[in-house]
Parts: sequence; structure tokens; C-alpha cells
Amino acid sequence: MSMVDALSRIGQIQAALEQFNTVQGTKAAAATAASAGASTFASALASATGTSATGSARATPATGSATGTDIVAAAEKYLGVPYVFGGEDGSGMDCSGLVQTVYADMGITVPRLVSGQMKIGTEVGSLAQAKPGDLIVTGGGEHILIYAGNHKVIHAPYEGRTVCLVEAYMDDSDIDTIRRVIPDAPAAPASAAGTTDLVGAALASLMNGRS
Repeated sequence: MSMVDALSRIGQIQAALEQFNTVQGTKAAAATAASAGASTFASALASATGTSATGSARATPATGSATGTDIVAAAEKYLGVPYVFGGEDGSGMDCSGLVQTVYADMGITVPRLVSGQMKIGTEVGSLAQAKPGDLIVTGGGEHILIYAGNHKVIHAPYEGRTVCLVEAYMDDSDIDTIRRVIPDAPAAPASAAGTTDLVGAALASLMNGRS
């Protein structure tokens, strides 16, 4: 095969790949447009009622990239703050005030009371599956703690105590729910390496044909 023929064949392959990508892009756009109507209505309803599209309470996420470890670090700043019923700042705070303040420090708005906080995010199946930053609710919905990792929790216990980091003293039978407010990081999107590989394979095939 001559060099002219090889270059011509490469051009044909590239044109075919571009046409394929255009078709796939058109299909994806059509699918997005088809689902937009339903999702727009659901989002509007959720915004008006303060719930998620599935009806559960929701947290307003941060615009940045806060992690569960960031939540724990923010909570540790309040270690030693005295328990004050209804408190929510450095002069004193209760268990749900600690949670609200810590998440607010990370730019995430959560409900003020345990009754609302125990419905946000997604449920975690057991203490063994908990990750730093998860919320653990006990006492029939009366108390909430922040899981700090390594089987430790941060919480504001009760009058006369301070915000503290302690071993997780509860087991699954004591827990009403565990909530993950910060979702796991999504999988990285697929790259365009596949298209590049196809072109490379075509070039290799053409060059081998000349030898």
C-alpha cells in the first residue's frame, strides 16, 4: 500500500469515528431532553417542600468538596465546649446544635433538631459500615453523634459534660439510624482513550500492510 493510499484510509477511518461520535452525542442529548420534564417538576416540588424527590428530608450540600474527614476535623474544633441545651456555638451547644454547627462550618445546611437530622442523607446499614462524618442517632431519636472513624464518636453528651471524643459505646441494637450526609465520591468518568486506541490500531494495521 502506498503512502497516499495509507493517508487516504486514515482519513476515512477518522471521518467514520467522527460520524459515530456525533450520532452517540445526539442520542445522549435526546435522552437528556426526554427526562428533563419529569426531573424539573420533581426538583421544583422538592425545593418548595424542603424534601428530596423521594420525600425524605434533605441537606443543602456545600458548593465545595467537603469530605467526611473534613467534618470530623471541624467537629474536633469544638472539643471541650460545654453542653448547653439549645446551644449552637462555641459558648455552649447540645448534641444537635453541634451537628448543625459543624456541618454549617463546611457550608452544608442541615435541620436544627435530631428529628430532622435523622432523616437527611442516606441510611448506613450498620456501625461496621460507618465512615467519618456519618451521623449516629440513638435513644429513640433523642441523641445524635458524629462518627469520627476508628470506632470513635464526637458528641455533646448532657448537662455537666463537654463536647468530647470517645469510643463508640453503642452497638447496632442501640442505634436508631446512621445517616451519610456526604455521599461517596462518584466514579471517574470514562475517558476518550477508546477512540484513540482505535485510531492507533488502524495506523498500526496500515503500516504492517506496507511491510
